[in-house]
Amino acid sequence: MIPYPNISPEIFKIGPLAVRWYGMMYLLGFLASYLLIRLQIKEKGLAFGADFVESLFSYLILGLLFGARLGYVIFYNPGYYLNHPLEIFAVWQGGMSFHGGLIGTIAAGFLFSRKTFADFWLLSDLIAATAPIGIGLGRLGNFINSELYGRVTDVAWAMVFPSGGPLPRHPSQLYELFLEGFLLFGIMWFLKGRKFGSGVVSGLFLVFYGVFRFFVEFFREPDAQIGFILGFLTMGQILCGAMITAGLVIVRLRGRKSGG
Repeated sequence: MIPYPNISPEIFKIGPLAVRWYGMMYLLGFLASYLLIRLQIKEKGLAFGADFVESLFSYLILGLLFGARLGYVIFYNPGYYLNHPLEIFAVWQGGMSFHGGLIGTIAAGFLFSRKTFADFWLLSDLIAATAPIGIGLGRLGNFINSELYGRVTDVAWAMVFPSGGPLPRHPSQLYELFLEGFLLFGIMWFLKGRKFGSGVVSGLFLVFYGVFRFFVEFFREPDAQIGFILGFLTMGQILCGAMITAGLVIVRLRGRKSGG
């Protein structure tokens, strides 16, 4: 067993204001994505205006935050929030969904593309190539917060999480950091340079993320208020199944449209 490092979730605190590692991970993820999207635009010689990327990210950030919160409410705890609707806005209590954030980001990107007359699939591919950085940093934030930990195990690298009881568990956040962060970024950054039609990279992102997350869910503790569905699946796996299916459809349709 490996000792859990027990890092304080707060970087520093000034009076009632606390700067937390989890929020810092969001900030660093957006910053990295912003810089790499600008790099891709330069490499591709795309003729976007000076404030184009800044405006795009104002949409994406709002879409992600609203989507992630509403996704958690709808997918993971609808009964509770139907009875306590005002607590939907209590984001400081935790409760964000990756899949909800993904849907919110897609919706925001679509609205932005309609407003600016930009190619939605082109924008989506630019974003998809950079998204794993933020995803991986988010999982590191989960690890520091001692949340979304794994199932009880006796593997040599198990950890006892402060909020997970006395038994050793899989550090599933670190599995996700490696698969959904490091590995997925390497794959997407390689694929973004291939000669695919617009939208194919986005579809492949959905497929690869869905496969990696589906696998890790076998080691991650299911949400207590939901447990297992059909006796062995988690809500995350069901959502990832839909994600993989959507990704395969996009790859097929966009590849066919581009003559691939």
